[in-house]
Amino acid sequence: MKQLAKVIRPDIPAGRRVIAVSDIHGNLPFLKGVLDRAGFSPADVLVLVGDLFEKGEDSLGLLRYLLELGQTHTVYPLCGNCDHVDKIFLAKIRPSIDQELWPVFRRWGRRSLILQLAAQLGMEAKGPEDLPAIRQAILEHFPREARFLLELPHILEAGRYLFVHGGLPREDRLEELEAYGCMKNDDFLDQGLSFRKWVVVGHWPVTLYNPSIPTARPLICRERHIASIDGGCVLKLDGQLNALVIPDVYGDEMDYVAYDGLPTVVAEEDQQASQDSLNIRWSDSAVQVLREEGDCCWCRHLSTGRELWILKEYLYTRLSDGTVHCEDTTDYLLPVSAGERLKLVRRSSRGCLVKKQGMTGWYRGRLRE
Repeated sequence: MKQLAKVIRPDIPAGRRVIAVSDIHGNLPFLKGVLDRAGFSPADVLVLVGDLFEKGEDSLGLLRYLLELGQTHTVYPLCGNCDHVDKIFLAKIRPSIDQELWPVFRRWGRRSLILQLAAQLGMEAKGPEDLPAIRQAILEHFPREARFLLELPHILEAGRYLFVHGGLPREDRLEELEAYGCMKNDDFLDQGLSFRKWVVVGHWPVTLYNPSIPTARPLICRERHIASIDGGCVLKLDGQLNALVIPDVYGDEMDYVAYDGLPTVVAEEDQQASQDSLNIRWSDSAVQVLREEGDCCWCRHLSTGRELWILKEYLYTRLSDGTVHCEDTTDYLLPVSAGERLKLVRRSSRGCLVKKQGMTGWYRGRLRE
């Protein structure tokens, strides 16, 4: 039996600022950093657009921070597909759920919120047979944490805005939508949908939409009323946590701030942007290593035939088939003026991988701290 979407419609008055953040993935320092940049206060409303937990280092710390934050601030968390795993585990929606979820918990390991809660109780999961006892212990000893997860809604509607983790096929009859399709809706922007209200989504890192230049800035499609805000926090080595700032949910104005935790450096030389650059993304990341030189490898991207330098640390071999892949990478040279402040991602013998206004690329000039 399919689960239908749970929709909430809080009364957010005109002129009350709303801050929307998605895909924190257990990264508490990034959440604190971006909220500080946004100047978040009790006068604001915080909407967390799903995938709060999992894949990061401190999902439990984040959960407890949100529980305390909710005592003094207005916070509306929504369920993402990663949070859904924890939710259906605690709800035990069917007898086979432990067998189904065990491969997920095993893959996430110490980054799993459920296993972090279990560790707090001195419990360890070595197989699916250990999960029923862990569930019962969490429900008994951590009722606040369990209730937070079990009660997560899927859609928030306020004013002229709809907030949902993955996406929506339409903007009416929301309660008739299947919940999971709202949470896991891949490649939402490329589905060609347009809306009357603004639809704010996360889930699909925005860098996946650009085949040429890696950019983690929110994509705000004004003609279609869609804002996609997942900056790749935790999942991308140069990812950031975006906060979409909406001054009034009855208006169309919005801006954003971001936090990436990277050190700031200053460029000492001008650099022109390169043309015809390549952005290799996780869905098409197979490469062939042609030669190694120091900390980089000259590689051929298999699907395009393009050749480029890739940091050795970005390369990995898939155990399933032995193929070589890379983390999201690029050969793009950023346009830089002397004196500009940049974020340093990596130093290498081939130059520095840096960020500028959310865009990632290479800089060949001199930098100073």
